[in-house]
Amino acid sequence: MKYLCLIYSDETQWPKLAKAESDKMMAEYMDFTESIKRSGQHVGSNRLQPTHTATTIRTRNGKTSTTDGPFAETKEQLGGYYLIEARDLNDAIQVGSRIPGARYGSIEVRPIAEM
Repeated sequence: MKYLCLIYSDETQWPKLAKAESDKMMAEYMDFTESIKRSGQHVGSNRLQPTHTATTIRTRNGKTSTTDGPFAETKEQLGGYYLIEARDLNDAIQVGSRIPGARYGSIEVRPIAEM
């Protein structure tokens, strides 16, 4: 079964990290990604651009409007994701708990409804 692991964190903190600290974090992400590729659990993953690059679209009564930025102001923003293959929710939670961002933000694990 496929699960989407959504990575949330405070994107304002990333630029404040010392280079050595950000390099270490990126290396941890690379190591994690390689480990789930080797195990066959990796389906896809991407880091997202900052929220100021987002556009929210709404269509009401046949009329489309756009707004700069995300839908809601929050302390944590969606920064990236991993699409994984897991036996069940417990397995997906085990994988999600190893995502480095779980230590400073949160990981939402959600099953994919395959059509």
